[in-house]
Amino acid sequence: MKEKTKVLIIDDDPVYCRLLDKGLGRLGYQCNVAHNAVQALGTEDQLDVILLDMRLGEESGLGLIPDLQLKFPVSKIIMVTGYANLAPAVTAVKKGASNYIAKPVDVNDIHAIIQESLSGDDTQETDAEAIPGQAPSLKRLEWEHIHRVLDENEGNISRTAQKLGMHRRTLQRKLKKHAP
Repeated sequence: MKEKTKVLIIDDDPVYCRLLDKGLGRLGYQCNVAHNAVQALGTEDQLDVILLDMRLGEESGLGLIPDLQLKFPVSKIIMVTGYANLAPAVTAVKKGASNYIAKPVDVNDIHAIIQESLSGDDTQETDAEAIPGQAPSLKRLEWEHIHRVLDENEGNISRTAQKLGMHRRTLQRKLKKHAP
C-alpha cells in the first residue's frame, strides 16, 4: 500500500490554508498547516512537498527557503506567490524552490504542480509566458516593486523607504494595503 504524499502548507491566511488542506485531503494528500516560520520549522514529519507563500505576514517566504532545505532536504518546495510578474518567482527558484505557482490558484492546479515536482519534471518556464493573464495595472506593479525592494532589504522598513525615496510612514501605509 502506497503512503500518502505529505504536504506542508505554509501561509499566513487561515481560510486559504483550511480550503487548501481540505481540497488536497480529498485528492489523497496528508497535509499539515503552518502560519509562520516558527510553526513550519517545528514540524516533525518528513515531508514530500512544501507549499510556501511568498509573504508570511511581515516575514518573507523567500528567507525561509534555506532553513526549510536544511530541515527537509528531500522535500520539494513550491513557492506560491501573489505576484503577477516573473522576477519574484525566478528569485524563489534561484534560492532553491523547485517550482512556483501564481495566486489565485485552485486545488487542481496545485495538484498538477505537486505531481510535476514529484515526478522530477520541475523545469518551470522562465519567460513572460510562464504566468498567464493580462498585463498588470500600474498600482499592481508599484505594489510588487515595493515588496521586491522590501524582500531585498530583509523586511527592514526604514532601509526600504530610503531606497524607494519615500517617507517611512508612507511606505508603512502602502504595505498595509492588500495587493491590487
